[in-house]
Amino acid sequence: MTACGTASPPAATSSGAGSAAVKSVAEIQAGAEFNDTDVMFLQMMVHHQKQGLEMTATAAERAKSPELKVLAEAVQATEKDELAMMQSWLKQWNKPVDVDTNTSLHADHGGLPGTGAAEIKALRTVKATQFDSAFLNLFLAHQHNAVEMAQQEVGKGANQAAKDFATRVRDSRQGEIQQMLKLMNG
Repeated sequence: MTACGTASPPAATSSGAGSAAVKSVAEIQAGAEFNDTDVMFLQMMVHHQKQGLEMTATAAERAKSPELKVLAEAVQATEKDELAMMQSWLKQWNKPVDVDTNTSLHADHGGLPGTGAAEIKALRTVKATQFDSAFLNLFLAHQHNAVEMAQQEVGKGANQAAKDFATRVRDSRQGEIQQMLKLMNG
């Protein structure tokens, strides 16, 4: 399995003479320039990451395939770091960390990520013999949603750090999708 991560920080530099280098992803500063697309992307990705962490925690426990367990654990490590970073940026901008889940607010940009509580609950209760296939099908679609959100940020965002992060999200999730397709067909 290749690394899934987008955890490499966007231009992590110290902020002046004698200041300490960035030690964690959550300490990375996004900068003051941003637009509504940047905010919506980060809020939606926070929501998305929380769902992904629920799913991958279940996969780390229940998956039969060792490769799938490794993938789930790698995704967890990456997405925990990303989640901390995104929440930090939203707080820096004095914006709510959580997205408003009113579906009518999201019609202009393709809606909220498609994975919901019902799908995650079903994943927790599916028969053990069907788990790997159920997880791969659900998580493949989930990561495809991340690619779509990232594409929109790259095209319409104003904050360079957020756009760079979106590019890494797009690339890493496409890699994960390829890994999952191989597992499904293997």
